[in-house]
Amino acid sequence: MIESPVGRAGLDKQPHEVAAMFDGVADRYDLTNTVMTFGMDRWWRQATRRALRLGPGDRCLDLAAGTGVSTVELSRSGATVVAADFSQGMLRTGRQRGRSVPMVAGDAMALPFADHSFDAVTISYGLRNVADIDAALAEMARVTRSGGRLVVAEFSHPTFAPFRLVYEEYLMAALPRVARRVSSNPDAYVYLAESIRDWPGQAELAHRIGTAGWGQVAWRNLLDGIVTLHRAVRP
Repeated sequence: MIESPVGRAGLDKQPHEVAAMFDGVADRYDLTNTVMTFGMDRWWRQATRRALRLGPGDRCLDLAAGTGVSTVELSRSGATVVAADFSQGMLRTGRQRGRSVPMVAGDAMALPFADHSFDAVTISYGLRNVADIDAALAEMARVTRSGGRLVVAEFSHPTFAPFRLVYEEYLMAALPRVARRVSSNPDAYVYLAESIRDWPGQAELAHRIGTAGWGQVAWRNLLDGIVTLHRAVRP
């Protein structure tokens, strides 16, 4: 059961509590994501890979990688991709499922990597779970070489107002009900729905990425903004 401090997205996120929440949903997390996104999660992972423009010889950090599904997709580019997550349960589940990619336990606000270690860094649907978003973006800049790329894939806000109302109703009402059927910890999805609803808009997040030390910031909406890919380059 998720206690109220984690169950409310508007409150401060304590890293150990959020990590414990993801430990609790790790076993059926990938299945739940596929069901609740109607299978579009695979398409979104492919879009992230294309946006990063990875190739053989590149070294990429996949932050908030969970069980490593996204890391495996990124590795199809020929790049060396390292999965990092602060949930040991997620990483353990990925290893048990035979995902043979490098996996490292690490906090996005204090990454266990040297300066300029990567040609690219990405975080998918995990930035909103970090206690200090700006510190995490700065850490990503620190470990990325000059000219390296960033892609932040995150649930966002549809731009068409009537659709946005329907989408938010789905998030707050239907999503937790669906999770009760397929998730090992459905209460966690109340928190996840709230964290999506309370997430900054596309322009605000772009500003924060730029303030954290990234340049050439731009974004692309998928499905009218249900998901947004923010792209940037390390000056």
